[in-house]
Amino acid sequence: MSDIVAAAVEALREKLGGGVLDGSAKFVIEGEGALIIDADGVRASDDEADVTLTADADLFQDILAGDVNPTTAFMSGKLKVDGDMGMAMKLGQILS
Repeated sequence: MSDIVAAAVEALREKLGGGVLDGSAKFVIEGEGALIIDADGVRASDDEADVTLTADADLFQDILAGDVNPTTAFMSGKLKVDGDMGMAMKLGQILS
């Protein structure tokens, strides 16, 4: 697991604050790896998920830091979403 994925796992755990996601979401960080958020929490994994969000490492870090709105990143084509858009919207609310 890359340092970026490990840091993202920790940052997402903090954002969730012990909560869980009703469903599953995968973040693919280009060139680094992937992580999953589901009922079990957050972990580095490339398992199947209800929705997959793909971004480069810089964009992903900016989203986690609150510097970039995930919806804006999606609308501008910087964040790719594949799968359940409803789940992506729930996740966007958590990350905002």
